[in-house]
Amino acid sequence: MNLYDIFEKLDIRYEQIEHPQVFTAEEAQGIKTKIDGVGCKNIFLTDKKEQYLLIIVKDDKKVKIKEIAQRANTSHLSFASEEKLKEILGLELGSVSPLGIIHDRNKKVKILIDAELQEKKMLFHPNRNTATLPIRYEDLIRFIEYEEHKYILI
Repeated sequence: MNLYDIFEKLDIRYEQIEHPQVFTAEEAQGIKTKIDGVGCKNIFLTDKKEQYLLIIVKDDKKVKIKEIAQRANTSHLSFASEEKLKEILGLELGSVSPLGIIHDRNKKVKILIDAELQEKKMLFHPNRNTATLPIRYEDLIRFIEYEEHKYILI
């Protein structure tokens, strides 16, 4: 099942906005003014035990890796490799998004969501960095639960 089929099944409404390719949250800030929602920074991390975390925070927020590690009960976090990003989430650099969990059939990725994003409409790539989808927080949680992934608020 593809992403849009899942959205239809879960009755998740969205409006897809096409735009030039962007690779960073900073680049995406230039297009977010045209889209209603909060820009998000999505960071794919791993630890020495090969646990994988996908961190979702507001695009202007600093991420403190040591604090994230403590919240996730792990240590020695680092950015996951481009190969693991492709293998586990089916994504390329610049396209990191929680929507990539549709490809994580082994449920390797735990999602950590910034509590500031509750009750907001967030902006995510639909697994490619040439489009953006505004997604309500509640809909993101329904999607994550449908995909049987774990998440925690941080």
